[in-house]
Amino acid sequence: MGELGGCAVFVQSLQCRLFLLSGIACMSVVVCALYKFVSLPDFKARREPLYDEMERLGVKGTLLLAAEGINGTVAGTRESIDGLLSYLMAQSPFATLDYKESFEQEMPFYRTKVKLKKEIVTMGIEGIDPLRVVGSYVEPEAWNALISDPEVTLVDTRNYYEYQVGSFKGALDPNTESFRDFPEYVKSHLDPAKNKKVAMFCTGGIRCEKSTALLKEQGFEEVYHLKGGILNYLEKVPAEESLWQGECYVFDNRVTVNHALEKGTYDLCHGCRHPITEADKLSPLFEQGISCARCHDLLTPEQRLRFEERQRQIDLAKLRNEVHIGRAPTERQRKSQQRTKQE
Repeated sequence: MGELGGCAVFVQSLQCRLFLLSGIACMSVVVCALYKFVSLPDFKARREPLYDEMERLGVKGTLLLAAEGINGTVAGTRESIDGLLSYLMAQSPFATLDYKESFEQEMPFYRTKVKLKKEIVTMGIEGIDPLRVVGSYVEPEAWNALISDPEVTLVDTRNYYEYQVGSFKGALDPNTESFRDFPEYVKSHLDPAKNKKVAMFCTGGIRCEKSTALLKEQGFEEVYHLKGGILNYLEKVPAEESLWQGECYVFDNRVTVNHALEKGTYDLCHGCRHPITEADKLSPLFEQGISCARCHDLLTPEQRLRFEERQRQIDLAKLRNEVHIGRAPTERQRKSQQRTKQE
């Protein structure tokens, strides 16, 4: 491993162990969100070795590889996550990998996946390159002062269902279904002549790399984004000083985390994959594993039958004390890898 990468992993690992010893969190599973925008012309060739290393270490979760870099969230023991970070950061493209950790009592992922993508975060606009131009990073400790400035337009770059779970006080909701919708929101609602200062944020920072690059390309001069995203802010800013309201949606089985980065109060509808509350489950349209009030009338007959069968198998597995989801994914992954090699 290179000296820089090894030092970074050691320091982060030491900080995490001190955090655990403090009694703030006694969690056995480390959840690691990571990304890096970097030119990877050989990203397809990196897939199989990376998957093999994750399997060897017992790391679960999903990593995306594209010509523009790497992105994803994984989980495992302290030793396995340290091992994966060391493996990645020993490679020159990932020597300065951006990553954030939180802790959980149970494994939040069922499977191990490495996927090849066109983009590591999909905006769908050609020519947006955070390696060429990007907004100004703002540390969590300085974020409150920035967004309290009345001249600053604060924009949540996440999707509408993430915003509904929690956001910063005064943040605008673009009301997007996916990140692909964000450029249209900018075109329709933001103006370089009127919005002189724009601050943006997302879960871990990666979407803001592209959203701020987009605004800079379109002539916005003062564009800022929260370094490390919401998760970094929740870790570093005390709750009593926080301007965050609600919980933070995360893309794993925890669904949401609170200000202490512990599992939140939301569950997930397995029909539409949107967060739901205990109150939502009281709706007559809610069916465990099938639908919620939001998607009940949107499911096709074929989807309903498939979801019902899936839930039946899950219930049977529980009765037998078996794991239904995540059994033997390796063969599926190997076949997918083989198809990629042949393309």
